[in-house]
Amino acid sequence: MSFLTSLARSWLTRSLKPFTFKNDYDQELPYQDLDNLGLYVHLPFCKNICNFCPYCKKLYSEEESNRYIDALIKEIHMVGSQSPEKKKVTSLYFGGGTPALSAPRIHEIIEAIKEHFIITEGIGLELHPDNVNKETLQILKDAGVTKISIGIQSFREKYQSILGRRSVDTKAMKEALEAVPFETVSMDFIFALPSQTYEDLKADVDEAFDLGANHVAIYPFIDFTFTSSKVKALPKKEKRALLDAITKHCQEKGYPRSTIWTFSSKPEAKYSSMTRETFLGFGCSATTLLRDQFKINTFDVDSYIQRINEGKLPTSLTIRFKKRQRMVYWLFWTAYSTSVDSKDFEKFFGVPLKKMYRFELWLAKKIGYLTKKDGVYTMTLKGAFYYHYFENFYTLSYIDKMWGIMRKEAFPKQIKL
Repeated sequence: MSFLTSLARSWLTRSLKPFTFKNDYDQELPYQDLDNLGLYVHLPFCKNICNFCPYCKKLYSEEESNRYIDALIKEIHMVGSQSPEKKKVTSLYFGGGTPALSAPRIHEIIEAIKEHFIITEGIGLELHPDNVNKETLQILKDAGVTKISIGIQSFREKYQSILGRRSVDTKAMKEALEAVPFETVSMDFIFALPSQTYEDLKADVDEAFDLGANHVAIYPFIDFTFTSSKVKALPKKEKRALLDAITKHCQEKGYPRSTIWTFSSKPEAKYSSMTRETFLGFGCSATTLLRDQFKINTFDVDSYIQRINEGKLPTSLTIRFKKRQRMVYWLFWTAYSTSVDSKDFEKFFGVPLKKMYRFELWLAKKIGYLTKKDGVYTMTLKGAFYYHYFENFYTLSYIDKMWGIMRKEAFPKQIKL
């Protein structure tokens, strides 16, 4: 697994050197001249901790949540004030954790953001199914939230049991969503669970659209080494058959694929904090991707608050990209949308995509992973599966190792991947 990702990294970057993240950072972030900049805010608190979830999270307490949000707002002003005028950004996404637990203070966070940034494509926020009620939805909508993503995981009782989740009151959810409409209503599901069948997954997807979703996300189950989950994912052959079958079902129903794992019933229904060229991240574990660097904040809430109150950014690790490294990173996350426009690559890097990766593009087309039209490379069903398959390796070889260390150390000295 690590050999495959190391080989791919070495080949694509034309270097044997690993990705090296160091405990140094810039207090001033050079984001002012970047186009298509996005924003992300992490709120780590949850009422219950799901054993399969790898993200930075902590049991909710109102007092600690308020201390955290006070520090978060300071971080936003610390970074936002570095621009002499309001910076135009594409979108703002709230993740967690369970951001809706902080619904009464979401408007304060958004107002702090708006002092420094102009959001052009809306504001998204994740919810636990328990938070989908008229009162909470109305608070979020009044605060300026335009897109919501509900972490269902599965409507099927056998998988709710496996994942440690309770059953969903679908009638109450449907009533709440009808009473308080949003531009995008996304519902998240996990696929490749033990013995999961096409009929199981199809039933989940169909029920989501019946309940009022106009966008669904079907994320693969990944067994991170540092979680306490004992669940094992489906074997490769069964996983591919399941992903191909649900993709064909959605396309036949008129739900085109918008990214590797998402489908929507309306072209304007979009929800993705991942397919952005550059972004600023605020809060514990939030990441920031700029033109030549990537940084990640500390995972420790107390250390985060302390750093902010000292007037310092809460950065834990930074990598300063070599040009080839940055190209690989750009291609990897842009491809998540299932297509790469060569004009976008050339605009960002100032060099033609074909000049840098002529052989790789030829090979991907030859073996049926890609098609090309008008300079846009689009994944086939086969290509989308193998992108997912490699992404799974990448996650376990890189993200699993990094997050595993950062959950234990607030500011590790260095990590090589």
